[in-house]
Amino acid sequence: MVKTAAGNAFSAAEGHNNKSIRYHSLTALYQKEMADHVTGKRFIIILILVIAMTIASVYGAVTGIGSALKDAAADPKASFDASFMFLKLFSTGGSSIPSYMSLIALIGPFIGLILGFDSINAEKNSGTLNRLVSQPIYRDSIIIGKFLASSTLITVMIFSTGIAVGCAGFLCSGIRPTGEELVRLLIYLIFTDIYVCFWLAMAMLFSVFTRHATTSALSSIALWLFFAIFMSLLAGIMANAAYPVNTEYEQAVNGLKNYDLNLNLNRLSPYYLYSEAGSVLMNPATRAINAVSYAQLVGALRGYLPLGQSLLLIWPHLVGLLALTFAAFTISYVGFMRQEIRGN
Repeated sequence: MVKTAAGNAFSAAEGHNNKSIRYHSLTALYQKEMADHVTGKRFIIILILVIAMTIASVYGAVTGIGSALKDAAADPKASFDASFMFLKLFSTGGSSIPSYMSLIALIGPFIGLILGFDSINAEKNSGTLNRLVSQPIYRDSIIIGKFLASSTLITVMIFSTGIAVGCAGFLCSGIRPTGEELVRLLIYLIFTDIYVCFWLAMAMLFSVFTRHATTSALSSIALWLFFAIFMSLLAGIMANAAYPVNTEYEQAVNGLKNYDLNLNLNRLSPYYLYSEAGSVLMNPATRAINAVSYAQLVGALRGYLPLGQSLLLIWPHLVGLLALTFAAFTISYVGFMRQEIRGN
C-alpha cells in the first residue's frame, strides 16, 4: 500500500509538471507570435486597411444619413425611419461608399487570410519550425499558440473599429445609442470576430497541407471568392434546374420550392450566413429570413423585433459559423500533429 500511495503521488506530481510545462510553453509561443505580428510589416498593412475602412465607413454613414434627412425635410411625402439611428451608422452608406457592414464583410476575411496563410509552411521552408519542435515544448502548443495569437489580434481590431465608428459617428452626428442598440452592436462584433476567425482557420488549414505560402494564399483567396461570388450563382443554377420557373405556370408551382432550395444552398456559404445574420441584428425591422406567404402576412402587425426574437432567428447562423471554425481548425490541428516535421 505504501508503494501504491507513493506511485499515485508520483503520478500526480508528474501530471502537474506536464500541465505546468504545457501552460508555460503555450504562453511563450503565444507571446512570441503576438510580438511577431505587432512588429512585422504585415501588421502595418492591416492597420492601414482598418483605419481607411473606419474613416470611409464613418464618412459614408454620416453623409448618407444627412442626405436622407435633408430629402425627408424637403419632401413631406418622403418617409425616413428615425428608429435605431445609432445602428444606421453601421448599416448606412453614402457618396458611393459602402457601409461598415459591407466593408467588414469584404475586408474581414482578408485580415484572417493574411494572418494565417503562411503560419506553418513559411516556418517549414525557413527551417525555424525544426528548431522550434526541438525545444522542450509540446507540438500542439505551436499551432494552438499561433491560432490564439492571430485570433486575439483579430478581436482587438474588430472591436477597435466598432468602437471607433460608434464614437466618431456620435461626435459627427450627435446620435446617442440606446441600451438595446449597444447590445446588438456587441453581439454583431462578436459574430464578426467568429466570422473572421473562420477564415483564419481556413488559411491555417491550407498552410498546413501545402508546401509553399503562395499556394496556400491563392487557395484561400479562391475559396473566399467561391463563397462570396460564385456560390450564389451556383445555387441559382441548381435551384432553377431542380425547380424551373421559366413560365408563369412553373413560377406558380415551383416558385416557393425554387426560393427555398436557393436559400438553403446559399446558407452553405459562411459569407451568406454572416451577411444574413448581420442584417437581422443591425436592422430590427427584419422580421423573417425565410419565405413568407401571403396568408402569413394577413393580420401581421408592423413593428420591430425585440432583441430576443432577433437572436432566435440567427442562432443557427452563429452555431453554424462556430462549427465551421472548429472543424477547420481541428483538421489543421490533426494534420499538423501527424506531419513529420524533422524530415522536411
